[in-house]
Amino acid sequence: MIQMKIVSRLILVQHYAMEEKSFFRSQLCQAYGLTELCLQAFNWESHKHDWWRNLERKVPDIGRSGFTSAWLPPATHSFAPEGYLPQNLYSLNSKYGSEHLLKGLLQKMKQHKVRPMADVVINHRVGTTKGHGGMYNRYNGISLSWDEHAVTSCTGGLGNRSTGDNFHGVPNIDHTQLFVRKDITAWLQWLRNNVGFQDFRFDFARGYSAKYVKEYIEGAKPIFSVGEYWDSCNYNGHGLDYNQDSHRQRIINWIDGAGQLSTAFDFTTKGILQEAVKGQLWRLRDSQGKPPGVIGWWPSRAVTFLDNHDTGSTQAHWPFPSNHIMEGYAYILTHPGIPSVFYDHFYDWGDSIHDQIVKLIDIRKHQDIHSRSSIRILEAQPNLYSAIIGEKVCMKIGDSSWCPTGREWTMATCGHRYAIWHK
Repeated sequence: MIQMKIVSRLILVQHYAMEEKSFFRSQLCQAYGLTELCLQAFNWESHKHDWWRNLERKVPDIGRSGFTSAWLPPATHSFAPEGYLPQNLYSLNSKYGSEHLLKGLLQKMKQHKVRPMADVVINHRVGTTKGHGGMYNRYNGISLSWDEHAVTSCTGGLGNRSTGDNFHGVPNIDHTQLFVRKDITAWLQWLRNNVGFQDFRFDFARGYSAKYVKEYIEGAKPIFSVGEYWDSCNYNGHGLDYNQDSHRQRIINWIDGAGQLSTAFDFTTKGILQEAVKGQLWRLRDSQGKPPGVIGWWPSRAVTFLDNHDTGSTQAHWPFPSNHIMEGYAYILTHPGIPSVFYDHFYDWGDSIHDQIVKLIDIRKHQDIHSRSSIRILEAQPNLYSAIIGEKVCMKIGDSSWCPTGREWTMATCGHRYAIWHK
């Protein structure tokens, strides 16, 4: 136990050092801005609603609100309407709309300076023809015409064993095969250079080694990338553990494995924050006095969020408590890291929520809060959390009455159980 604590502290110190030394180390890293702000621009039901046309109407508001990148649902042909069982990768006719409508949307986003983020689903792919073992593990009659050697042996193919966790029920792609990696890289280059996607989100990043993500990023050169490395937080018989260091360390290990070229969704912060807002705000300060998620160790690589199409929406696998949504956004939009806002909250929960989020974004922008801003946590009590970020912004969440001392602070905005001040 003592050895683990020493290792954790060394890793923490090492990653803060890396913030200063390696952020601009590579050419790809130089493209990363400190003020990235993402919108997940869909939910689990979006394929039912003429989505590319719907989004095109909203692009001016998305740009005006300050988002730099909008994560779109999988745009290629899929066996399932949501897009997460891809089949014909080079076909851009999906349940979200036609190729023509997609390209019109991407052109509109370019005009409003919002980068389109492609949802890159390359852990698994549904076959078209039965092959080895009588399974649909051959890809005949479509682009990227692979045979069973492109499928891992642990999911019914003739390839090697998976380099990650299996996504059960469909063929998992064997990334150890050179021909597979060459084809995937060429496809990503096509998305980047021909279709017009500028950013990538890597779906189910636990399913294959992070070193392949590094190779794909180096090959296709997206401006910004984020990986979905989602595994379970640490729980005990009484609920969520206070110490989630091993959970955030696994995410950091993935980022390191990807050559530090990609960010990752900060599932640690989500797991802690959604418990903290229910009267356990003491959870928001770790034993070192830092934020307890990935943003406490490596904020420039942490994409913070409250919900997505899996955790929220109609799937609701791990939803953020709905009566604490604005507390959650008050936290992630004032803190270091790269915040991501969920479509449902921004557009489906009413004008008041939309406008409160826009106000928080505006404060973040005008007070120069960015992914590597400094933070001093002042209070972390059951019903009160407060912090000063970048020495220009002070915030509090919780139902306890509190305000910063000193005449230099002016109220910037407030709402149900949150308040923000600036100098």
